[in-house]
Amino acid sequence: MSHACEHHTPAASTLTDLPRYRRVLWTALIINALMFGIELLSSWHAGSLSLLADSIDFAGDALNYGVSLAVLSAALAWRARAALLKALSMMGFGLLVLGRAAWSLWHGSVPDATTMGVVGFMALAANVAVAWMLYAFREGDANMRSVWLCSRNDAIGNIAVMLAALGVLGTGSGWPDLLVAVGMAALALQGGWQVWRQARRELQA
Repeated sequence: MSHACEHHTPAASTLTDLPRYRRVLWTALIINALMFGIELLSSWHAGSLSLLADSIDFAGDALNYGVSLAVLSAALAWRARAALLKALSMMGFGLLVLGRAAWSLWHGSVPDATTMGVVGFMALAANVAVAWMLYAFREGDANMRSVWLCSRNDAIGNIAVMLAALGVLGTGSGWPDLLVAVGMAALALQGGWQVWRQARRELQA
């Protein structure tokens, strides 16, 4: 995944359908806010750390889309500064989940695999829909790129949650749930670092 983020990124002026992009961001914001609520409640019900991690990620993405809408018509420098803030939120999410995973090593229990699987599938459907809408806008400045990266990474995370549900069901242990949560945290740290580097390059330019 890191290789796909190293190619040349066109200037923000290449975005030719700004009204459509704005509508897509609003739709993505609403979908992510709804899924945050669903996954948060489900994580409590199921006792699943990976679902909790995914719910926090949905909340962060909803905030990211709101920031993207706010700076959509701003100058490139301000858009890059907003991307820096979003990168920090992505990396902060990763660190938060790692800390929660460490706590669960001593206090965790076996989560409900059925709830994990069903909600994980719902989250995957939501993220695939958002990623499909954003695919045409995957190139651009760091602000636009961070939006695409978030949606792509979230879809990967949802598949991992469903695999963790199968692992919990098959082993009767909470370890698959814990391992997936740690992997999602690492993915957030990597994505945030990619966005941070590109935003810094744009500010320097």
